[in-house]
Formats: sequence, structure tokens, C-alpha cells
Amino acid sequence: VTFHGSGFLHPCWNDGAFPAWRGLCITTSAEHGSDQQPTPKCKLKAHPGAGAIEIDSVTRLDGIPPEAWQYRLGNRSALEWVLEEYREKTPKDPTIREKFNLYRFADHKEAVIRLLGQVCQVSVETVAITEAMRKTGEA
Repeated sequence: VTFHGSGFLHPCWNDGAFPAWRGLCITTSAEHGSDQQPTPKCKLKAHPGAGAIEIDSVTRLDGIPPEAWQYRLGNRSALEWVLEEYREKTPKDPTIREKFNLYRFADHKEAVIRLLGQVCQVSVETVAITEAMRKTGEA
């Protein structure tokens, strides 16, 4: 199943706070959707060359322009920063892991997809603005 544009996951996909990148395409594998299927495995893996992000074992974002990967926060793109922050991590301490390891990506999947779309839009616009400023400075 492939979806284009906004409004397909949840009515609040584009909640008006900031628009998501319009070229974003979300593809979901057909094998997911049954109640008997386990929760998809979280991946949150970036593929800048392909303009894609693997969300989990059944969901993929495509159509991310190269400019979105160019906007950097330190040593990584803003998109990669979001992926790192939302990735599931297992605490090393066994007590903490047993009693407090409650974060599950699946509970936040729609919000993260929406955030990635918005970060993509902000990144593309920021790169365009900085390029325009650079050209103005050269004139």
C-alpha cells in the first residue's frame, strides 16, 4: 500500500503547526495489518542516497530530497538526529532495564512520521534560504 501527501495516517498528520514535506511517500508492506502479526521491528534507518528512511520492518518513507540531508545539526542531518533520538535503546543496567524500560517506538510511530515530514520541510526550506543568502552575498 502506498500513500502520497498528507492526511492518510491520522487526521492530525498535518496539524497546522508546520506543514510536512509534500513529496513524502509512505509505503507499507501488505503483510502487516492482521491482528495476528507481531509488532513490526523498529529500524529507523536512513538511506540518504536513495532519499528514503526505513521506519520499521513494514513501513518506509520515500521521496526525501537531497536538500533535506544537507541541513546539518553538528555532524549529522536533522533527519538523522530525529531517527537517533526515537530509536529504541536497551539500558545497560539490569535493574533499570527490567523496571523502567517502557519506551516502545510503535506507540509513537505516527507522531515520528509526522515529525520527520515536518523536519524534512524545515530542512529543505533552510537550505534554500542559506543558498539564497550565499548568492546574495556573492553579488
